[in-house]
Amino acid sequence: MTRRLIVNADDFGLTRGVSAGILTAHRHGIVTSTTVLVTADVDRGALAAARDAGLGMGLHVNLTLGRPLTNARSLVDASGRFVRDARRAAQRAAVKDVEREVGAQIDKFLTLVRRGPTHLDTHHHVGLHEPVTGVVLAAAKRLGVPVRSQNGGARARARAAGLRTPDHFFGESGPGAYWTLATTLARLRDLPPGASEFMAHPGVFDEALAFSRYARQRETELVGVGTAAARSAAMALGITLCDFGRL
Repeated sequence: MTRRLIVNADDFGLTRGVSAGILTAHRHGIVTSTTVLVTADVDRGALAAARDAGLGMGLHVNLTLGRPLTNARSLVDASGRFVRDARRAAQRAAVKDVEREVGAQIDKFLTLVRRGPTHLDTHHHVGLHEPVTGVVLAAAKRLGVPVRSQNGGARARARAAGLRTPDHFFGESGPGAYWTLATTLARLRDLPPGASEFMAHPGVFDEALAFSRYARQRETELVGVGTAAARSAAMALGITLCDFGRL
């Protein structure tokens, strides 16, 4: 059985440095896919560069960072901003508000990118929690696109809904950078048969990113998944790099 690998860089559009790092990681490393944060002030030039480079582009559904595109009272705090904690954000969310916001983000993606998303995933994994899970799966079904599955339960729900999703998932973000070069090379060597996703967060640190808990770590990940050493290793191991459109 062949080994196929999607390396998805989350948060395209979060800052100019993040977008630039993702593009570099695609051009020189193993990043094949990204998900766009359309609630951010996404640079149109960076989007055009990503399209021209052949980077797979999905939607990073966001209900936990910044402000919504809609007037969704159950999704925001007293200041009008999304609730940062994913579990709490989902618990207080009204289904209709989630549906309207996800629909608005899909519409903005279509306007910005000028084509449909390759897949859907969610910022801070908010899609693991109901009612967001059901709304995102239904949206993916309407669009006819795959979804991310972070664990066996998410994978089972996606497949029960008739959606395509990778067989395996690797990646996280925390106090330390996840995708160091050593981690990447080890994961590539041990990659299981089937289709796998590496969730990655490469980027170039800029002052606009200083607010984030995952900031300087992105530059370590840029080396881990965005340089020739990772690409050479994947090629030597016979791993097929692809995006979600190839599932």
